Amino acid sequence: MTITTRLATAALSGLLLAATPTAPAAAQAQPQYQPRATTQTQKPTALPITAADRQEGAKAHRQLLAEYGGPYSGPQVPYIESIGKNIAVQSGLGSAKTDFTVTMLNSPVENAFANPGGYIYLTRQLAALANNEAELAAVLGHEVGHVAARHSAKRQSAAQRNSIIGAIGSILSGVVLGNTGLGQLGQQLFSSGSQLLTLKFSRAQESEADQLAVTYLKRAGYDPTALGAILQRLAAQNALDAQLQGTSDSTPTWASTHPEPAARVRTALALAGQARGITNRDAYLTRIDGLMYGDDPRQGMVEGRTFTHPEMKLTFTAPAGSFLANGTQAVSIGGQNGQGQFTSAPFSGDLDTYVRAVFGKLSSQAQLAPTQIERTTVNGIPAAYGQARVTTSDGPVDVTVFAYAFAQGQAYHFVTIAPAGRGGAFDPMYRSLRRISTTEASQIRPRRLRIVTVKAGDTIRTLAARMAYTDAPLQRFLVLNGLTETTRLPTGTKVKLVTY
Repeated sequence: MTITTRLATAALSGLLLAATPTAPAAAQAQPQYQPRATTQTQKPTALPITAADRQEGAKAHRQLLAEYGGPYSGPQVPYIESIGKNIAVQSGLGSAKTDFTVTMLNSPVENAFANPGGYIYLTRQLAALANNEAELAAVLGHEVGHVAARHSAKRQSAAQRNSIIGAIGSILSGVVLGNTGLGQLGQQLFSSGSQLLTLKFSRAQESEADQLAVTYLKRAGYDPTALGAILQRLAAQNALDAQLQGTSDSTPTWASTHPEPAARVRTALALAGQARGITNRDAYLTRIDGLMYGDDPRQGMVEGRTFTHPEMKLTFTAPAGSFLANGTQAVSIGGQNGQGQFTSAPFSGDLDTYVRAVFGKLSSQAQLAPTQIERTTVNGIPAAYGQARVTTSDGPVDVTVFAYAFAQGQAYHFVTIAPAGRGGAFDPMYRSLRRISTTEASQIRPRRLRIVTVKAGDTIRTLAARMAYTDAPLQRFLVLNGLTETTRLPTGTKVKLVTY
């Protein structure tokens, strides 16, 4: 959550979920791999990028950067960009690497997408999950396949209604109309909090994009089985996230309309056939060493049920049984007791006006207002709160806005939704918000991806114990590296750790 975040009230429409491919870029001190040249039998499968495409892509580019926390600026970026541009050329959308703009986003969510005009995006978290160049190229190749096949044009009429937006109010409109159950609301809140903006494609379109990805991998000289490998790891990561959050949904949010994960993996491997190619595993791992992993302290950090923002100088703790998801617009709170978000809005200095204004923006379909507004003080911070009861298809729910006058011209607030009469479950969270000192703020450090070489005596468990997590360090290590508990690691093998 950024300091300048404001409650959004409109969806970003027309953001296209397609990405662009790349070819192998080797690590320093290693021979540079040159991608295979496209032959006459390998004709481009896409119409070239048009001026209109470039205009559309440039317009969406600024919005995407804002939504995903801006571009990442680490030393790994040029190398990752080269992979993206190299695989993109294989699509026929452009004839030169300069026809494409590849951006690594400063986001802690595994995601990749692209839009017309040669704009390709991937998050640093996705780069961290990939185990080699071929895997990263595979997922980008899938996304660029959507653009090459012009899937976005076929889905344009559905773009607005299929977008997920980072605002609790837009989702609440569905609740007021009785179209969204509280459980589904929680999943949508988590998705928006996690910065997932995706345009859904049909299953047939997803399958076609997979086929194109394998084609691009073969043209570039990569191992085409990499698509199946990265799809499998994405599914494993999502299942782990669901376990950590206490939810049962194991379908990747980014792939909610994709074919069933296990079937996709089997199909991807079948498409690869007997063909093999390079992976550049060691080169890739060496070059992504030091990549920021998880939350960026400048956007706030989630540690278990606690959120701390060193620049905003605040912290709070969600109720037991809840999970937090940090996004650029808000921090989302999910759990069995209800759902919520923590964010900010324009503040004139009057908390009563602020609370009523937040209620007024919660639904475009029905005007909500609190029955009354109460004033209080929380850990020395002036606060005000109000509640409104809303009838939904699943029964009545209580909507609460709890706001804090944090500084002159700066207020923050929670918006929560809980079954009628059970909103008190969030009271400890409201009362937990407090300021932090400069000393506390200075102790907040980002996690980093570190590449280590297995030494004699190292085991899966001893390496996992070095992960910078108190919850599920072994499971996190296994998924991150694509391993199982029975995997034997030869001495000299490179593996990924997450440390401070």
